[in-house]
Amino acid sequence: MKLLSLLARFCAILAGVLLTVITIITCISLFGRNTIGVTLVGDYELTAVTAGAAIALFMPWCQLKRENIIVDFFTAKVSGPGIALLDRFGSLLLGIVMALLAWRTAVGGLSAYNSQTTTMMLGFPEWITYCFMVPPFLLTALIALYQVFFGNFSEQGE
Repeated sequence: MKLLSLLARFCAILAGVLLTVITIITCISLFGRNTIGVTLVGDYELTAVTAGAAIALFMPWCQLKRENIIVDFFTAKVSGPGIALLDRFGSLLLGIVMALLAWRTAVGGLSAYNSQTTTMMLGFPEWITYCFMVPPFLLTALIALYQVFFGNFSEQGE
């Protein structure tokens, strides 16, 4: 679990760096647009591709910390072992969904690479965004499956 934790932490830091950079770019663009009438070309495109990658990169950390949205309305009166069983079942479902997302994102990335699709304004290759999304989806699936089989939820609240 230590390796998974280290990788999840790295993904979260990378996501934070990406969002910080895109925030700075957006601020520069807005400042230029509102003061001197000049904007950065493609700032919306950069924001879109970066946000997609950042969301995927935050997912392993979120699963590791078990900070996904949990609606406990129906489980408020369930015992501790029942909650643990439901947590494992939820982790199993999430692991399966993340593995499927990783597979389909990889297929989409290969398709984007083969067709050489790019963004409209900048001509930024779309497959690069897919490359940033597949590993965190796989890592999220691995973390979730680890939690299912080993029940290691010790990372919560750290």
